[in-house]
Amino acid sequence: MSDITASELPNAAREGRLSYAVFQLARAHRGHAAAMLRALNLHPGQELLLMQLFDRDGQTQGELLERVGLDHSTVSKSLRRMQEAGLLTREPAAHDRRVMVVSLTDAGRALQEPIADMWRTLEEISVRDLTPEQIEMFTACAHTIEKSVRDHSRQASAG
Repeated sequence: MSDITASELPNAAREGRLSYAVFQLARAHRGHAAAMLRALNLHPGQELLLMQLFDRDGQTQGELLERVGLDHSTVSKSLRRMQEAGLLTREPAAHDRRVMVVSLTDAGRALQEPIADMWRTLEEISVRDLTPEQIEMFTACAHTIEKSVRDHSRQASAG
């Protein structure tokens, strides 16, 4: 369903063509990324946590939660799996034993280049038929849409 014309859209999506396109894009992109991550023995989302730790090792679990924007249970489950796989450690912080500090192991650090290569390859696949101008425009639009959705979610949960 990658080349959907207006006549092939489900009737319920006709007034939400952009949203349907975003959904289709996200599904295809995530599926391809998941296959690439499986080759690294990772589950989707784990690479996001690792990338944060590559940039600043020794973050608290709360800091990671804030940075990746995933829910608490998803992050906890991912960190537990990654700890069991020997990619990171979680230890109580010296200042507060209830706070868990997450640190990379050598095995976790060794994934930095393979993950960077994976993202580079995924980017090349994703933009291969786009001009540099289209890439910039799409990226700007995607960030604007994400902010709109995030802001609406915050307002809805606050109200």
